[in-house]
Amino acid sequence: MTEEEVRQLLVDTGAIMEGHFLLTSGLHSPLYVEKFQVLQWPEPTARLCAALADRFRGDGVQVVVGPVTGGIILAQLIGRVLGARAIFTERENGVMTLRRGFYIEPGERVLVVEDIVTTGGSVDEVLEVVRRQGGDLVGVALLVDRSGGKADFGVRTESLLKLTVPTFKPEDCPQCRDGVPITKRGRTGK
Repeated sequence: MTEEEVRQLLVDTGAIMEGHFLLTSGLHSPLYVEKFQVLQWPEPTARLCAALADRFRGDGVQVVVGPVTGGIILAQLIGRVLGARAIFTERENGVMTLRRGFYIEPGERVLVVEDIVTTGGSVDEVLEVVRRQGGDLVGVALLVDRSGGKADFGVRTESLLKLTVPTFKPEDCPQCRDGVPITKRGRTGK
């Protein structure tokens, strides 16, 4: 899939929205990405995951791991395409870890997956789990990199779509200045 095809699919499913949004950070943005609008649809999600998996075919991936919640869906679908186990990490006492009997054998070839990256914090935590377990990192696969190129994981990283999402402090927001009503997408779940 091309970046334009990915972007259109995300727009068509309502995952990429344009407007005037209040983000959970308190910043304002004219663009909002709600991943679950696409992840609720198995067919488009499967297409996206197959496109990501294709980028790692032939790399000997044995385990696909993603952070709870969206990463579970991606790990399952990408793992299926690559013929690999699919597991997820979750926080226990504030620390990202493997639970539920999940494991990574030392030397197993691991692909880390994530739906949307802004700062890359969750991916960094998953990468640390893989390293602690002795996994051999193949790379990181992302549906959307909205970090503006700032997220660097030190390993091969593939994303289906790169977005630079402008954000503004409320006092600097051009849409506020123009009187455009705000939608609190990040807080109310509307």
